[in-house]
Amino acid sequence: MLQRALDKFFSHEASGGILLILSALAALIVANSPLNPFYDGALGSYLSVKLNGEGLEKPLILWINDGLMAVFFFLIGLELKRELLEGKLKNPADVVLPGMAAVGGMLLPALVFLAFNWGNPATVNGWAIPAATDIAFALGVLALLGDRVPSSLKVFLLTLAILDDMGAIVIIALFYTAELKIDYLYLALLPLAGLIWLNFKGAHRVAPAILLGVIMWFFVLKSGVHATLAGVVTAFCIPLKDKWGKSPLHALEHGLSPYVLYLIVPIFAFANAGVVLQGLSLSDLFAPLPLGIALGLIVGKQAGVFGVTFLMVKTGLARLPSGVGWLHIYGLACLAGIGFTMSLFIGSLSFDDPVMMNEVRLGVLAGSAVSALLGFAVLRWLTAPASKTTEDRTQAARAAE
Repeated sequence: MLQRALDKFFSHEASGGILLILSALAALIVANSPLNPFYDGALGSYLSVKLNGEGLEKPLILWINDGLMAVFFFLIGLELKRELLEGKLKNPADVVLPGMAAVGGMLLPALVFLAFNWGNPATVNGWAIPAATDIAFALGVLALLGDRVPSSLKVFLLTLAILDDMGAIVIIALFYTAELKIDYLYLALLPLAGLIWLNFKGAHRVAPAILLGVIMWFFVLKSGVHATLAGVVTAFCIPLKDKWGKSPLHALEHGLSPYVLYLIVPIFAFANAGVVLQGLSLSDLFAPLPLGIALGLIVGKQAGVFGVTFLMVKTGLARLPSGVGWLHIYGLACLAGIGFTMSLFIGSLSFDDPVMMNEVRLGVLAGSAVSALLGFAVLRWLTAPASKTTEDRTQAARAAE
């Protein structure tokens, strides 16, 4: 009975988003309970890996944010490469509308944030926090609606979110690099050369590539460039096809996805979503930092995604996907405001101060929650159920027989 229930849960499209919500709730409960000192103490405890005095020594929270999130970005890199070579991003014509919507959905939230924080050197560095969309969370909410939304809307949101992640990767590379140590970057070129050779050769085994990726991650981390980028670069060096015609990339992506979705991302959420509510009042949400983040996600994302889509369609530069109406697009624009994982991650790169990080968490959770509820409500109650295609009706009739 329990095994059957677990299998049913994990096979559902929304299971990843639900697990994220539960992890965030658990973090909120623990952070505001007598367990808070143990929670902070565990995340602040130092772990070291050294050889002859050389190596890494970081608190647990940074091992999670720099290490486990490199695996998360490695999976994103695998998905991006697959989509570019044989998926939704292969045909440029299919990318124009969601691509421009993704650009609008990154620029407008940043501008909304800057409107509240311009001229404040203590907070202005967080401008990119509301620019990101959480793929798992947004698609999880969409999955809860089942066949009420057209499948083409899910494809549109997935493409937009993938391109959004590409933009986030570029932002991290360009704007969130610490003091650069060029000698370590030169050293990182050695494992990179090995990865490129393995990809060119069409190597079947992925273990050598993973080992080289870990070495490159270490050198990139020591260089000052954020180490999660090493995960993306490693992923792009995994062959789509090996010399026997099999796909190491597909196999690795398929095998890694459950661990990232059900283990790594929930751990990250639990470690980063613990807003301490003690001493906070409603007025604290209206401080420039959390308000800029929350409104960036709620207002900026809606204006950017919906506004650019509207302009593209009305000027004849693109067409809406089949079966999709303007209320569908508005609901999707709301769901794009679910920042959560990526927003919290960029927030951790922007601020070291615990007080400011608490404000970041408050803004991200508030903006993401409102966006999720608003998007669900629009798509659930204001749009008509998606009409079934002839093929869908045929399959349903056969199932009934």
